[in-house]
Amino acid sequence: MQRDIVQRPGTTGASAGAQPVARTSLPGNLLAPSAARRFVAAALAEWSGLGLPAAVGFSERLSDDAAVIVSELVTNAVVHAGTNVELLFRLEEATEDEASALVLEVSDHHPARAVRSDRPEDGAGGEDGPGDPAEYGRGLELVATLAERWGITYRTGLKTVWARLPVDDWNPFPDARPEAGFQRGLRAAELLAPTARRALRDDADWAGRGALSFLAEASDLLAGQLDEDIVAALAGQLLVPRLADWCAIWLEPETAGRAAVPRLAKVWHVDETRIQPLRTLLEGDPLRLPERVGTGPVSMPWPGSAEDGGQPDGLEGVALAYRITSGGRTLGAVLLGREGITRVPDEVTALIEDFVRRVGLAVGAARAYTRQATISRILQRGLLPSKVADIPGVASSLVYEPSDDGVVGGDFYDIFPCPNDRWCFVLGDVQGSGPEAAVVTGLARPWLRLLAREGFQADEVLVRLNRLLLDDAMEAAEAAALMVAAAGGQHSADSGQSRFLSLLYGELVPLPGGGARCTLVSAGHPLPLLLRPDGTVRPAAEPQLLLGVMDDAVYETQSFDLAPGDSLLCVTDGVTERRSGPLMFDDGDGLAQALSGCAGLTAEGIADRIKHAVHAFAERPPDDDLALLVLQAE
Repeated sequence: MQRDIVQRPGTTGASAGAQPVARTSLPGNLLAPSAARRFVAAALAEWSGLGLPAAVGFSERLSDDAAVIVSELVTNAVVHAGTNVELLFRLEEATEDEASALVLEVSDHHPARAVRSDRPEDGAGGEDGPGDPAEYGRGLELVATLAERWGITYRTGLKTVWARLPVDDWNPFPDARPEAGFQRGLRAAELLAPTARRALRDDADWAGRGALSFLAEASDLLAGQLDEDIVAALAGQLLVPRLADWCAIWLEPETAGRAAVPRLAKVWHVDETRIQPLRTLLEGDPLRLPERVGTGPVSMPWPGSAEDGGQPDGLEGVALAYRITSGGRTLGAVLLGREGITRVPDEVTALIEDFVRRVGLAVGAARAYTRQATISRILQRGLLPSKVADIPGVASSLVYEPSDDGVVGGDFYDIFPCPNDRWCFVLGDVQGSGPEAAVVTGLARPWLRLLAREGFQADEVLVRLNRLLLDDAMEAAEAAALMVAAAGGQHSADSGQSRFLSLLYGELVPLPGGGARCTLVSAGHPLPLLLRPDGTVRPAAEPQLLLGVMDDAVYETQSFDLAPGDSLLCVTDGVTERRSGPLMFDDGDGLAQALSGCAGLTAEGIADRIKHAVHAFAERPPDDDLALLVLQAE
């Protein structure tokens, strides 16, 4: 975050009216609004910590208003301009004419495009109906309501929408009694709930702004979590202390049934010393709500109370339970409590229900990912050899790292013995990933073993494999066309996925004096590199046509002796095409340069060094399967 001190004309020094300013630039994508909200919250927190005079008037209402306004303006800029967004946030100290204020400026680089409101100009409401604004924003009407004043400034190549919010010390509960519930967190809950706002200001638009901000932040935090326990932990920390003094979250097992028992995934309490006693109290009584209660709040006995069959545990209050659902299925339940009160306002319970609905969506998404990842791992294990053969007189080292996207990759490998003292090795890469790639891998690897063991030479193996792939692709396309025709649809020539395969296929025959005779065929695959003991590196094969493209393709072999100390490096394009911005790892023969520095290393040492070089090439982890094989003659 960049922060500047901007001087007003006629002042000297920061103490004479300097204006704290925070600036940032955001990418024009869907993550920009949440980043903008966090940026504004961080700036407010820092200015409060500096003890600035104007910061004394900061309130939670002001923070909510600023978060909602910046979210609306940045969303408009991203959706309607599509450019990077410049955000400026400054604090203006009070003058003789005006009170202290926060000023937000959001700029985009399409000044010819007007920022639109999400509501029709006549105020009739959108698809959600009058008075029921969509959750994704209320457009400039909301900005106009919350801001003291706002406007649009046009400059050459730049359009800026700004809003000014006065700083005050507004108290949302001037008449509230100093009850324990309000003092220990209920105030935060009521700030988010519409009831208190409506009673004080009689303005429905003002009432919902805190709730929208809370739900938007909750959605950002929960979205994309791939572990249901992390979702439960985040949900507990979002609920406590904002909307509850304590909460407990149960999750149903994946194989839910009448005999299945919900698992207590998370217990959270505003007083951390009471978390474990509360967990002990709740573990013996798993919570499962009947389907008939729906997704709304259900009143529950206070844990440990006489009504619940035990002794009171501290100050009692109100306990509510909600079913966690997704796609019509029950995934668990949330139990939460507020101490020292007798009733939770309806608007607050509705807000919690909306929040629990998001928890259900996040848990459902995490479980779907886990199922997909589990299936992929099982399928991947079935498509790859359980053990690769050891070649006499040749040391080997294999690195295989599937991309971490939860789907089956297209890279595969194999080393297996054949008749006549031959040893075959394979490194392949199927176009694409997922089920289609798995089908090709499941066909290619056993076909290769069968053809090689039937005694076909290396070039003949690839010719026959190419024809088998084309025949299978044709049969699959004809079957798809028949299915489409039977359903009354129209078959598209592009409806099927071509089954292209890049393949490096080699044979090794050990030589009596040491080393081995190596024969290679590279079909559309990154070329293997031969490393000599003196550090020289050269390609060990010639590039040839990808498999699965032409029916009459012919392949030629290249043979050479792998002398003792020589090393052969074979990789997939996950190595050569590893990206760092616009650059790839193999640009300028980068792989050969990295290999030349491996002279004198063992096969395992070479594989390890190349793997680390590929990972270190970019800050982000690889987004493609990574496979490499090193063969070193002894």
